Amino acid sequence: MKKILSVLLAVLCLTALATPAYAELNQSRAVIGADLNDEQIAAVYQAFGVSRGSVIELKVTNQEERQYLEGYVDSAIIGTRSISSVYVELLPEGSGMDVTTSNITWCTPEMYISALATAGVTDAKVVVAAPFEVSGTAALTGIYKAYEDMTGKKLDDLAKLVSTQELTITGELAEEIGSMDSTAIVNDLKLMLDETSKMSDEEIRQQIIQIAATYNVKLTDKQIQQLIDLCRSLEGLDANALRSRVEEVQNTLKKVSEAKTKVVGFVDTVKKVVTSIKEFFDKLSAIFGK
Repeated sequence: MKKILSVLLAVLCLTALATPAYAELNQSRAVIGADLNDEQIAAVYQAFGVSRGSVIELKVTNQEERQYLEGYVDSAIIGTRSISSVYVELLPEGSGMDVTTSNITWCTPEMYISALATAGVTDAKVVVAAPFEVSGTAALTGIYKAYEDMTGKKLDDLAKLVSTQELTITGELAEEIGSMDSTAIVNDLKLMLDETSKMSDEEIRQQIIQIAATYNVKLTDKQIQQLIDLCRSLEGLDANALRSRVEEVQNTLKKVSEAKTKVVGFVDTVKKVVTSIKEFFDKLSAIFGK
């Protein structure tokens, strides 16, 4: 009897030790661009902050990326190789989104956060990385793949397509007006889906102009038309579910904006201090140099 109890106790102890590790492994994925070599894969894992083998690894191909990008992103930008890689870790409900990037030149964390809310991805830590500078538009495909594999739930295909369309439009707007303003305008429109779905294109146009004005932004006719097209695409999604997700990410986007403001303020302060010190020594040099 004692031997049986000892064996059972040992099994229970081993199970207790193994379960957290398995749970952690099951709650995270690394999705690697299929065209990366071993050295490049090592570089993206370093950016992820995890060691290879400690997380379940998936691959994403250029063909899979094109499934969502074609029609929204210029073919030359998509390219023929899959480079962008992602690390995705599920977080407890209500945690919000935590997105960081490395070697991603076009897409910002706030743009990913907003687009992923449209696709239905919430409460996750995401690191988007590449071994060299890339636009980052293809990364959404890897995030979709990781999220579906971890949760066992397939994201709505239309939502994924609209999410990609949103990321592209937001990115193009960001080049002209900045990523925070472009993301804010798009999110304001998503929150009005119940209203815009009943409006004519001209009515939506006027609404977009009004929203842009609140951010002191003036949009071109082409930019306004892109946003009208996005509104029409969004009409195919569940308005209530989308509103709920957008409202959830608003606080996250606010925190991202505040963090950027603090960084800019700190950098400006450092520049002023450096300038003051330089001016001080220039004056000393002028005095003692005579």
